[in-house]
Amino acid sequence: MGQFWLLIATAELFIPIAYCEKIQEVFHWKQLAHQKDVLADAADIIFNEQNPTSQLNESFASYVNVPMGVTHHKGRLFITVPRRFPGVPATLNVIDISSVAKGDMSPPLRAYPDYLINQLHSDYHADRKRIVSVYRSKVDHCNRLWFVDTGRLEYPNNTIQVQRPQLWIIDLIRDRKIRSFEIPETIVQPGDGMASLVVDVDTENCDKAFAYIPDLVQGAIYVYSFEANRMWAFKHTSFQQNPQKANFYVAGLRFVWDDGIFSITLGKRDPLTKARPVYYHPMVSTSEFTTSSQILQNESVANVGDYEHLFQLLGDRGPNSQSTMHYFDEETGVIFFAEVNRNAIGCWNTKNEFTAENYDTIFLDHQHLVYPGDLNADADGIIWVLANNLPTWLYSRLDENRYNFHVWRLTPREAIIGTKCQN
Repeated sequence: MGQFWLLIATAELFIPIAYCEKIQEVFHWKQLAHQKDVLADAADIIFNEQNPTSQLNESFASYVNVPMGVTHHKGRLFITVPRRFPGVPATLNVIDISSVAKGDMSPPLRAYPDYLINQLHSDYHADRKRIVSVYRSKVDHCNRLWFVDTGRLEYPNNTIQVQRPQLWIIDLIRDRKIRSFEIPETIVQPGDGMASLVVDVDTENCDKAFAYIPDLVQGAIYVYSFEANRMWAFKHTSFQQNPQKANFYVAGLRFVWDDGIFSITLGKRDPLTKARPVYYHPMVSTSEFTTSSQILQNESVANVGDYEHLFQLLGDRGPNSQSTMHYFDEETGVIFFAEVNRNAIGCWNTKNEFTAENYDTIFLDHQHLVYPGDLNADADGIIWVLANNLPTWLYSRLDENRYNFHVWRLTPREAIIGTKCQN
């Protein structure tokens, strides 16, 4: 980074002082919990439902509740917990920051919009009015929360596709569903690959909105038009994993993953054409690719095909820079990356060529930023990051006496000071 770091010692690690000024830890949890008063009121129907036809015990089990996504909107944090084991009372949750007691760094969750909408039926039958499993969410400029319900319970040795995957849109002012769109079988069969999305909306016309949904399993981008209430799909070689980048070493664990296209972020809109550059990458890759929103929004191009040349390689971030989510900040022109193989947040200024030499590190922490699984910004441009120790949970055992889940926030213009991304 071209500067010296002054280090301060803690009980667990050395943290650069400059890092402390750039990023703030907002919350942390050893294990997630739900509000006790809500649990008491909802226990009969949510957690302790005893039914002879029930296949599994869905009573609340704190250890299997691993947060995956974080989204901030006007003082509320939306935390998603995908259902990968029985015992998750709500896949979509909220924390009202103003109601959190001063000094409480581990507040309980509350189901959003409520527990009933998050409740599974005891026999796991389909119900389009309810949410099964959500990985990540996004808020658009029209105060709407967007997310994909995969409709799938990814229980070990007992995967259940409860219902068709759906795209949900909720009005955050009234806390009421605006629309749900059932993703057709002609687009995709199972829903387990849709772990994120990004929303492209005309700020002057909320009906002119598109959702771009990467599918890390099928190697596809699904495009949904809110105005037309239609969806179409693109498939491309650049959406696939790079097998040469499949080896991960996180928290002392070695493993191999095969996740394809994982994250999409949108560049600055052209004032004349209204088009935006679209940046994307597979997680099992260190490369970044680009296309245009004009291409994604053209259903005819998707249907006709022959669009291989319309998706292009942008460059490479460098060794061990595999990333889950990334986000483009319009004020600075910088893209921020959540790096899973280095427990770090990286950056690249879009004014420069995309090369490893122009890539830099903003924050790195091998204790409290293990698997930064989500990174996105709110309406004020503040970036929120969630780290959840996922590899340890999957391949070893979380220490329930230590803080395993962390929510961070940073201001882009301050975060890039002293890095290559400032220029």
